Order: sequence, then structure tokens, then C-alpha cells
Amino acid sequence: MTTSTKIALIGAGNMGGALVAGWLRTKRSGVAPQDLIIVDPAPSDAVQALIDQYQIRHVLAPSLDLAGVADLIVLAVKPQALDKLAPLLVPLLSAECGVLSVMAGITMTRLATMFGDRPLVRAMPNAAAAVGAGISVCVSNDAGPAMEKLTTKLLKVGGAVEWVTDERLIGAATAVSGSGPAYVFLLAEALAGAGFAEGLPRELADKLARQTIIGAGALLAGSDKTPQELRRLVTSPGGTTQAAIDILMGGGGGLPELVRQAVSAAERRSRQMGAEPPGR
Repeated sequence: MTTSTKIALIGAGNMGGALVAGWLRTKRSGVAPQDLIIVDPAPSDAVQALIDQYQIRHVLAPSLDLAGVADLIVLAVKPQALDKLAPLLVPLLSAECGVLSVMAGITMTRLATMFGDRPLVRAMPNAAAAVGAGISVCVSNDAGPAMEKLTTKLLKVGGAVEWVTDERLIGAATAVSGSGPAYVFLLAEALAGAGFAEGLPRELADKLARQTIIGAGALLAGSDKTPQELRRLVTSPGGTTQAAIDILMGGGGGLPELVRQAVSAAERRSRQMGAEPPGR
């Protein structure tokens, strides 16, 4: 990789947008606007604003504009689009061009089939990368220290970065952290709905639920205690919290069992997506 790495971001939706916003937000990323090209027929409004603000080069589809200008491509399209997109991309890339995929379910084997023996990294970030509070889990095809160091640098602007050597763990990471923000948002939604049902005004119920999730996350981030220990600290025996926890932990395994089933379903779907034939 060169000192100033030229990046082609393929797909500028939610995740692609979160990444490019992070790269431009901090100099630590090493990404300057002139080193970036965005390939997307309809970038999100937030990305379009960045394109306009920083005068980032933008093309609607893979074209000769990519030839010779990308040291790394970042694949942030929907997995279903890759089979049609890859044949358009490959002829435009140098043999040394690295490939970083942040697509759920697309395995290293499928990436290698499409992109050959180029340096490949598969990563699973999450939505909190947009505010620098996410976490990414990565695996590579022995891409080498330079590619792995670059990947860590690019993803670290969105939060923590972890590497694994067993690709099978990426599916589990997808189910826990990749999809995890949606589980938390669902909890906030359910908590606000329950407060409204108990007579709180809708706006106040929403505010209480939102701030409670934010505050609990801050407590978790600022403590060296486990989630279980923190839960016990705020649960007085025989009190109001204990009454609620008894419901959440009861009947058929309660919330922990539902979460286990949910994560298992997400991990299973990740594997299915990786095995689906082209065009599905």
C-alpha cells in the first residue's frame, strides 16, 4: 500500500456513509477527500452532503474512472448486488488492489472467487460506527501486515477493532454486534411503549426510554464490572426492579433465552446468505 492510500467506496448507504463520515471526521484515518472516490447511483442524503462539501469524486457506476486510481476498494453494497457488480469491478482493478468487504454473509471464499488472489479482508462493523462508538470484527486471507494495518486504521475511526483467525466467528459477531444495535433500539421502543401504556405521555415515555438506554450504556462503558454485576447492583431484593426482572427472567427462559434464539437466527441467516447462489 502507498503512504496515501486511494480508496474507492462501493456503496454509500448507511454503513458506507458511516465509514466515509468517520474518515473525513478525523485525520487519524489518513483519508483525504482527494484520495476518495464514491461509486453509488443514489448515495444517502448524508453522503451527498459530504460529496458536495468536500468535492469528493463521485461516479454512478463502476467505470474506467476507477482504473489506476484505487489502491483499495471497500465493498459496502447490499450482498444481493455483489454478483452483478463484481464482474464490472474486477477489470478496473490492479492486481495489487486490496478488497475490504463490510457486507454481511459474503464469505472469503466467495470474495476470492470474484476478486482472485488480491489481498482480502472481511469485516463486520455496526451502525454505531457513525458516532465513533461501534466495533468491527475482521478476518483476512493472509492479506499481509500492510493490508491488516490499513484496515484497522480505517475501521478504528468508527470504534474498536478486533481480529479473528476463524472466519466462522464472523457470523456470530454479525449476530451479536452487527445486528445488535437493532435489538437495543427494539428494547427502547418496547420500554417507551410500556411506559405509555402505564399512563406516561408519549413524548415523556420516549425520552425516559431513550435516556435510560444511553445512561445504562455509559455506565457499562465506564465500569470494569460485568453486565451481570451491574444488573445486580441496581436490583434491590424485593424492590421494583426485582419485580420487573422476575418477569423478564421467567417462563421458558425469559429474555435471555429469547436473545439466544434471536442471535442464533441471525447467525444462521448470515451463513445462508453466504451460501446463496448468484442472482438470488
